[in-house]
Amino acid sequence: MGHKIHPKGFRLGTVFTWDSRWFAGAKQYPDLVIEDSLIRKFILKKLQPAGVTKIEIERSINKINLILHVVRPGMVIGRGGQGMEELKKFITAILLTHRRKIGKMEHNQASFKLDLRVEPVKEPNLSAYFVACQIAEQLAKRLPHKRVVNFALEKVKNAGAKGVKIILSGRIGGAEISRRETYKNGSIPLSTIREEIDFAAIPSLTKSGYVGVKVWICK
Repeated sequence: MGHKIHPKGFRLGTVFTWDSRWFAGAKQYPDLVIEDSLIRKFILKKLQPAGVTKIEIERSINKINLILHVVRPGMVIGRGGQGMEELKKFITAILLTHRRKIGKMEHNQASFKLDLRVEPVKEPNLSAYFVACQIAEQLAKRLPHKRVVNFALEKVKNAGAKGVKIILSGRIGGAEISRRETYKNGSIPLSTIREEIDFAAIPSLTKSGYVGVKVWICK
């Protein structure tokens, strides 16, 4: 039997680096992992129209650095940086609420400094997460799945990718029996560690139920 491994996890330390970069003791570690998860969930939900493709979190002793890779940075920054200041307030409030709840860590606002940086994404069609989100949104709007996927394949290849693979699974097109469909263009060498392969899996809630969307992009 074949054993499937996460393409990005397989390449950590060689091609990719960790999205969260910090060190902590055994007691603090679980709480900080939960904090990272809360930050990511909030940002992805709040900034969904802006097209967030990646969130990097760096921590030092009393400082948290957030680096957001965004397709439409103007929607995040806002007029005169007002959007970023508002986002900082929301994230700070989430962290303080969590720290008060667990009652294990310093929870006054002066105990940490939050820095936010926005990096524009030059070619969004080379981001597996962005492409998967686009497909999921269009499937939820009940657009023909073959047209949606073929259009996505064409855009990714035109962006300069070596190869792309898309898998849909579930009640595709409202069918009574769930099935799995695979679409591929170019080469996706999953076993070659030196190849930069981006991967994302997104659920799409259609009228008939959930349809899973998986995207592999070899850059």
